[in-house]
Amino acid sequence: MKAIAYNIKPFEKEFLAIANHKKHEITLISNNLTTDTAIFAEGKTAAIITVDDEVSADVMEKLAIAGIKYIVTRSSETGHINKEAAGLFGIKLANIPLTSPQHIQSGDDELQEISNQTIRCLDLWQLNKCVGKACVCAKGCRAVVEDEIKETV
Repeated sequence: MKAIAYNIKPFEKEFLAIANHKKHEITLISNNLTTDTAIFAEGKTAAIITVDDEVSADVMEKLAIAGIKYIVTRSSETGHINKEAAGLFGIKLANIPLTSPQHIQSGDDELQEISNQTIRCLDLWQLNKCVGKACVCAKGCRAVVEDEIKETV
């Protein structure tokens, strides 16, 4: 899967590379996602963002036009994402919570785990599967999966 990671800090690059194992083609940029930088997503299927990236309806539209079908945010909050616009444009959403800024500054195992979970989301989406508990879609695929499970029981 081709992805773009916005707002990447220098210390995060190694963790994403280790988690990725060259499975996905990920473009890493230090710029925040904005209406001006959404163009960098052209030809990509997924965007990796942070809480500092404000994903308004305008940004969501530009991402959809660029080809984005999936967004994973490395944050516990998802208020910076217009979920209704994501649903309108058919973009699936997931979040990977950052729990402690101290851990991120020191670059320990927690940052590696966040990178691992981010790549797991890309892996699952590439297989056309729901990302489970990480799913935060407005009309989440998790609800469909849960309904399918209930029907088979």
